Amino acid sequence: MMLRTLPFVLLRLVVFAVIGVAYLFAMGTGAAVGYGMARVFAGGGEGGAFLGGALGFGIVSVALYLAREYLLYLVKAAHIAVLVELYDGHDIPAGQNQIAFGSGFVKTHFTESSVLFGVDQLIKAILRTVFGSVNFIASFLPVPGLQGLLNLAEKVVRLSLTYVDEIILAYLIRTRTTNPWATAQEGLILYAQNYKHFLKNALWLAVFLWLLTAAIFVVLLAPAAALAALIPGDLSLFGFAVALILALSLKAALLEPIAIAALMEVYFKTIAGQTPDPEWSARLNELSGKFRDLGAKAARWTRPAEVRV
Repeated sequence: MMLRTLPFVLLRLVVFAVIGVAYLFAMGTGAAVGYGMARVFAGGGEGGAFLGGALGFGIVSVALYLAREYLLYLVKAAHIAVLVELYDGHDIPAGQNQIAFGSGFVKTHFTESSVLFGVDQLIKAILRTVFGSVNFIASFLPVPGLQGLLNLAEKVVRLSLTYVDEIILAYLIRTRTTNPWATAQEGLILYAQNYKHFLKNALWLAVFLWLLTAAIFVVLLAPAAALAALIPGDLSLFGFAVALILALSLKAALLEPIAIAALMEVYFKTIAGQTPDPEWSARLNELSGKFRDLGAKAARWTRPAEVRV
Protein backbone atom coordinates (compact mmCIF):
# COMPACT_ATOMS: atom_id res chain seq x y z
CA MET A 1 0.00 0.00 0.00
CA MET A 2 2.93 2.31 0.65
CA LEU A 3 4.36 1.63 -2.80
CA ARG A 4 0.95 2.07 -4.39
CA THR A 5 0.59 5.50 -2.74
CA LEU A 6 4.11 6.62 -3.66
CA PRO A 7 2.93 10.09 -4.84
CA PHE A 8 1.64 10.81 -1.33
CA VAL A 9 4.77 9.40 0.26
CA LEU A 10 6.83 11.76 -1.90
CA LEU A 11 4.49 14.65 -1.02
CA ARG A 12 4.93 13.93 2.68
CA LEU A 13 8.68 13.72 2.16
CA VAL A 14 8.70 17.15 0.49
CA VAL A 15 6.42 18.73 3.12
CA PHE A 16 8.37 17.44 6.11
CA ALA A 17 11.71 18.12 4.41
CA VAL A 18 10.61 21.76 3.99
CA ILE A 19 9.64 21.84 7.68
CA GLY A 20 13.00 20.38 8.67
CA VAL A 21 14.90 22.85 6.47
CA ALA A 22 12.82 25.71 7.90
CA TYR A 23 13.89 24.68 11.42
CA LEU A 24 17.53 24.43 10.40
CA PHE A 25 17.49 27.77 8.55
CA ALA A 26 15.74 29.59 11.38
CA MET A 27 18.03 28.10 14.01
CA GLY A 28 21.19 28.75 11.99
CA THR A 29 20.19 32.31 11.11
CA GLY A 30 19.11 33.05 14.67
CA ALA A 31 22.35 31.63 16.06
CA ALA A 32 24.48 33.68 13.65
CA VAL A 33 22.58 36.91 14.35
CA GLY A 34 22.60 36.25 18.09
CA TYR A 35 26.31 35.52 18.05
CA GLY A 36 27.08 38.73 16.17
CA MET A 37 24.93 40.89 18.43
CA ALA A 38 26.38 39.33 21.56
CA ARG A 39 29.92 39.92 20.30
CA VAL A 40 29.15 43.58 19.62
CA PHE A 41 27.23 44.40 22.79
CA ALA A 42 28.48 41.90 25.37
CA GLY A 43 31.94 40.83 24.23
CA GLY A 44 31.02 37.11 24.05
CA GLY A 45 29.02 35.28 21.44
CA GLU A 46 28.12 31.78 22.66
CA GLY A 47 25.18 32.81 24.84
CA GLY A 48 23.75 35.04 22.12
CA ALA A 49 24.10 32.28 19.54
CA PHE A 50 22.21 29.87 21.76
CA LEU A 51 19.39 32.35 22.43
CA GLY A 52 19.15 33.27 18.74
CA GLY A 53 18.98 29.63 17.69
CA ALA A 54 16.35 28.91 20.35
CA LEU A 55 14.31 31.91 19.15
CA GLY A 56 14.47 30.62 15.56
CA PHE A 57 13.32 27.20 16.72
CA GLY A 58 10.41 28.77 18.61
CA ILE A 59 9.26 30.88 15.65
CA VAL A 60 9.07 27.86 13.32
CA SER A 61 7.35 25.79 16.03
CA VAL A 62 4.64 28.45 16.44
CA ALA A 63 4.14 28.63 12.66
CA LEU A 64 3.88 24.83 12.46
CA TYR A 65 1.41 24.81 15.34
CA LEU A 66 -0.79 27.32 13.54
CA ALA A 67 -0.60 25.31 10.30
CA ARG A 68 -1.32 21.91 11.89
CA GLU A 69 -5.02 22.05 10.91
CA TYR A 70 -4.16 22.33 7.22
CA LEU A 71 -1.40 19.72 7.40
CA LEU A 72 -4.00 17.28 8.70
CA TYR A 73 -6.59 18.35 6.14
CA LEU A 74 -4.49 18.53 2.97
CA VAL A 75 -1.76 15.94 3.59
CA LYS A 76 -2.57 13.35 6.23
CA ALA A 77 -6.31 12.92 5.72
CA ALA A 78 -5.97 12.98 1.94
CA HIS A 79 -3.37 10.20 2.10
CA ILE A 80 -5.61 8.18 4.41
CA ALA A 81 -8.48 8.59 1.93
CA VAL A 82 -6.39 7.03 -0.85
CA LEU A 83 -5.18 4.24 1.46
CA VAL A 84 -8.81 3.42 2.32
CA GLU A 85 -9.80 3.30 -1.34
CA LEU A 86 -6.94 0.95 -2.18
CA TYR A 87 -7.65 -1.21 0.87
CA ASP A 88 -11.22 -1.68 -0.34
CA GLY A 89 -10.01 -2.62 -3.82
CA HIS A 90 -11.17 0.58 -5.52
CA ASP A 91 -9.10 2.17 -8.24
CA ILE A 92 -8.48 5.90 -8.44
CA PRO A 93 -10.85 7.31 -11.11
CA ALA A 94 -9.28 7.62 -14.55
CA GLY A 95 -7.80 11.02 -15.27
CA GLN A 96 -7.14 11.88 -11.61
CA ASN A 97 -3.84 11.62 -9.81
CA GLN A 98 -3.77 10.39 -6.24
CA ILE A 99 -3.10 13.74 -4.63
CA ALA A 100 -5.95 15.45 -6.49
CA PHE A 101 -8.31 12.57 -5.70
CA GLY A 102 -7.39 12.41 -2.01
CA SER A 103 -7.63 16.14 -1.38
CA GLY A 104 -10.85 16.34 -3.40
CA PHE A 105 -12.39 13.48 -1.45
CA VAL A 106 -11.59 15.11 1.89
CA LYS A 107 -12.93 18.49 0.75
CA THR A 108 -16.14 16.83 -0.43
CA HIS A 109 -16.83 14.97 2.80
CA PHE A 110 -15.33 17.51 5.22
CA THR A 111 -16.11 20.83 3.60
CA GLU A 112 -14.38 22.77 6.37
CA SER A 113 -10.93 21.89 7.67
CA SER A 114 -12.05 23.01 11.12
CA VAL A 115 -14.60 20.15 11.29
CA LEU A 116 -12.04 17.46 10.52
CA PHE A 117 -9.51 19.12 12.84
CA GLY A 118 -12.08 19.42 15.62
CA VAL A 119 -13.00 15.74 15.34
CA ASP A 120 -9.32 14.78 15.36
CA GLN A 121 -8.58 16.86 18.47
CA LEU A 122 -11.55 15.41 20.38
CA ILE A 123 -10.50 11.87 19.45
CA LYS A 124 -6.98 12.56 20.74
CA ALA A 125 -8.34 13.96 24.00
CA ILE A 126 -10.66 10.98 24.53
CA LEU A 127 -7.88 8.47 23.83
CA ARG A 128 -5.56 10.20 26.31
CA THR A 129 -8.23 10.50 28.98
CA VAL A 130 -9.71 7.01 28.77
CA PHE A 131 -7.12 4.59 27.43
CA GLY A 132 -4.06 6.29 28.88
CA SER A 133 -5.32 6.64 32.43
CA VAL A 134 -4.00 4.65 35.37
CA ASN A 135 -7.55 3.71 36.36
CA PHE A 136 -8.25 2.23 32.94
CA ILE A 137 -4.97 0.30 32.88
CA ALA A 138 -5.59 -0.99 36.40
CA SER A 139 -8.93 -2.40 35.20
CA PHE A 140 -7.13 -4.99 33.08
CA LEU A 141 -3.84 -5.12 35.05
CA PRO A 142 -5.11 -5.53 38.65
CA VAL A 143 -1.77 -5.76 40.44
CA PRO A 144 -2.12 -4.35 43.98
CA GLY A 145 0.68 -2.24 45.43
CA LEU A 146 2.46 -1.65 42.12
CA GLN A 147 1.64 2.00 41.46
CA GLY A 148 5.03 2.60 39.84
CA LEU A 149 4.42 -0.22 37.39
CA LEU A 150 0.99 1.20 36.57
CA ASN A 151 2.49 4.64 35.93
CA LEU A 152 5.02 3.08 33.55
CA ALA A 153 2.22 1.14 31.87
CA GLU A 154 0.31 4.42 31.44
CA LYS A 155 3.25 5.95 29.56
CA VAL A 156 3.60 2.85 27.37
CA VAL A 157 -0.11 2.81 26.54
CA ARG A 158 -0.04 6.52 25.66
CA LEU A 159 2.83 5.80 23.29
CA SER A 160 0.77 3.10 21.58
CA LEU A 161 -2.11 5.54 20.99
CA THR A 162 -0.04 7.79 18.71
CA TYR A 163 -1.77 6.86 15.45
CA VAL A 164 -5.21 5.75 16.66
CA ASP A 165 -6.83 9.09 15.82
CA GLU A 166 -5.75 8.63 12.18
CA ILE A 167 -7.31 5.14 12.23
CA ILE A 168 -10.62 6.57 13.44
CA LEU A 169 -10.38 9.19 10.67
CA ALA A 170 -9.89 6.29 8.22
CA TYR A 171 -13.12 4.80 9.60
CA LEU A 172 -14.94 8.10 8.99
CA ILE A 173 -13.67 8.18 5.43
CA ARG A 174 -14.48 4.54 4.74
CA THR A 175 -18.07 4.88 5.98
CA ARG A 176 -18.62 8.05 3.88
CA THR A 177 -19.84 9.70 7.04
CA THR A 178 -22.61 12.29 6.87
CA ASN A 179 -22.15 13.13 10.58
CA PRO A 180 -18.43 13.05 11.49
CA TRP A 181 -19.07 13.53 15.21
CA ALA A 182 -21.48 10.58 15.44
CA THR A 183 -19.28 8.36 13.29
CA ALA A 184 -16.24 9.23 15.41
CA GLN A 185 -18.20 8.12 18.49
CA GLU A 186 -19.05 4.85 16.76
CA GLY A 187 -15.45 4.29 15.69
CA LEU A 188 -14.18 4.90 19.22
CA ILE A 189 -16.69 2.45 20.69
CA LEU A 190 -15.58 -0.20 18.18
CA TYR A 191 -11.98 0.51 19.17
CA ALA A 192 -12.80 0.30 22.88
CA GLN A 193 -14.61 -3.03 22.68
CA ASN A 194 -11.52 -4.54 21.02
CA TYR A 195 -8.91 -2.47 22.86
CA LYS A 196 -6.73 -5.34 24.12
CA HIS A 197 -6.13 -6.59 20.60
CA PHE A 198 -5.51 -3.09 19.22
CA LEU A 199 -3.22 -1.96 22.04
CA LYS A 200 -1.00 -5.01 21.65
CA ASN A 201 -0.51 -4.37 17.93
CA ALA A 202 -0.15 -0.60 18.31
CA LEU A 203 2.37 -0.95 21.14
CA TRP A 204 4.73 -3.23 19.22
CA LEU A 205 4.46 -1.04 16.15
CA ALA A 206 5.15 2.17 18.12
CA VAL A 207 8.22 0.63 19.78
CA PHE A 208 9.50 -0.62 16.41
CA LEU A 209 9.08 2.79 14.76
CA TRP A 210 10.75 4.66 17.62
CA LEU A 211 13.69 2.25 17.52
CA LEU A 212 14.01 2.94 13.79
CA THR A 213 13.84 6.68 14.46
CA ALA A 214 16.54 6.35 17.12
CA ALA A 215 18.73 4.48 14.63
CA ILE A 216 18.23 7.24 12.04
CA PHE A 217 19.10 9.83 14.70
CA VAL A 218 22.36 8.06 15.55
CA VAL A 219 23.32 7.84 11.86
CA LEU A 220 22.64 11.56 11.40
CA LEU A 221 24.56 12.71 14.49
CA ALA A 222 27.98 12.90 12.81
CA PRO A 223 26.93 14.95 9.74
CA ALA A 224 24.71 17.13 11.93
CA ALA A 225 27.62 17.85 14.27
CA ALA A 226 29.74 18.81 11.24
CA LEU A 227 26.98 21.18 10.11
CA ALA A 228 26.69 22.71 13.58
CA ALA A 229 30.45 23.31 13.58
CA LEU A 230 29.92 25.84 10.78
CA ILE A 231 27.89 28.02 13.16
CA PRO A 232 29.98 30.46 15.22
CA GLY A 233 30.72 29.51 18.81
CA ASP A 234 30.73 26.25 20.74
CA LEU A 235 27.29 24.94 19.78
CA SER A 236 27.58 21.17 19.99
CA LEU A 237 24.00 21.14 21.31
CA PHE A 238 22.81 22.38 17.92
CA GLY A 239 24.32 19.32 16.27
CA PHE A 240 22.11 17.22 18.53
CA ALA A 241 19.08 19.37 17.65
CA VAL A 242 19.78 19.17 13.90
CA ALA A 243 20.02 15.35 14.02
CA LEU A 244 16.83 15.16 16.09
CA ILE A 245 14.86 17.44 13.73
CA LEU A 246 15.97 15.49 10.65
CA ALA A 247 15.21 12.13 12.27
CA LEU A 248 11.72 13.27 13.31
CA SER A 249 11.09 14.70 9.84
CA LEU A 250 11.97 11.36 8.23
CA LYS A 251 9.79 9.57 10.78
CA ALA A 252 6.80 11.77 9.94
CA ALA A 253 7.37 11.49 6.19
CA LEU A 254 8.23 7.80 5.76
CA LEU A 255 7.54 5.79 8.91
CA GLU A 256 4.19 7.18 10.06
CA PRO A 257 2.35 6.19 6.84
CA ILE A 258 3.57 2.61 7.36
CA ALA A 259 2.13 2.62 10.89
CA ILE A 260 -1.18 4.06 9.72
CA ALA A 261 -1.54 1.54 6.88
CA ALA A 262 -0.70 -1.39 9.17
CA LEU A 263 -3.01 -0.34 12.02
CA MET A 264 -5.80 0.53 9.59
CA GLU A 265 -5.71 -3.02 8.24
CA VAL A 266 -5.82 -4.50 11.76
CA TYR A 267 -8.70 -2.19 12.75
CA PHE A 268 -10.87 -2.86 9.70
CA LYS A 269 -10.35 -6.63 9.87
CA THR A 270 -11.11 -6.75 13.60
CA ILE A 271 -14.33 -4.71 13.53
CA ALA A 272 -15.71 -6.39 10.40
CA GLY A 273 -19.32 -7.42 11.13
CA GLN A 274 -19.34 -5.81 14.59
CA THR A 275 -21.73 -3.19 15.90
CA PRO A 276 -21.03 -0.71 18.73
CA ASP A 277 -21.61 -2.26 22.15
CA PRO A 278 -24.05 -0.15 24.24
CA GLU A 279 -22.19 -1.12 27.41
CA TRP A 280 -18.98 0.35 26.06
CA SER A 281 -20.83 3.45 24.92
CA ALA A 282 -22.14 3.94 28.46
CA ARG A 283 -18.68 3.31 29.92
CA LEU A 284 -17.01 5.88 27.65
CA ASN A 285 -19.76 8.38 28.45
CA GLU A 286 -19.01 7.88 32.14
CA LEU A 287 -15.22 8.10 31.80
CA SER A 288 -14.84 11.02 29.39
CA GLY A 289 -16.51 14.38 29.18
CA LYS A 290 -14.96 14.78 25.73
CA PHE A 291 -16.81 11.66 24.59
CA ARG A 292 -20.03 13.26 25.80
CA ASP A 293 -19.03 16.38 23.83
CA LEU A 294 -18.87 14.22 20.69
CA GLY A 295 -22.45 13.11 21.35
CA ALA A 296 -23.61 16.69 21.86
CA LYS A 297 -21.93 17.83 18.64
CA ALA A 298 -23.42 14.85 16.78
CA ALA A 299 -26.91 15.82 17.96
CA ARG A 300 -26.45 19.41 16.74
CA TRP A 301 -24.76 18.52 13.44
CA THR A 302 -26.31 19.71 10.22
CA ARG A 303 -24.48 18.54 7.13
CA PRO A 304 -23.44 21.49 4.95
CA ALA A 305 -23.90 21.45 1.22
CA GLU A 306 -21.31 19.24 -0.46
CA VAL A 307 -18.51 20.72 -2.48
CA ARG A 308 -18.41 19.13 -5.94
CA VAL A 309 -14.97 18.20 -7.15
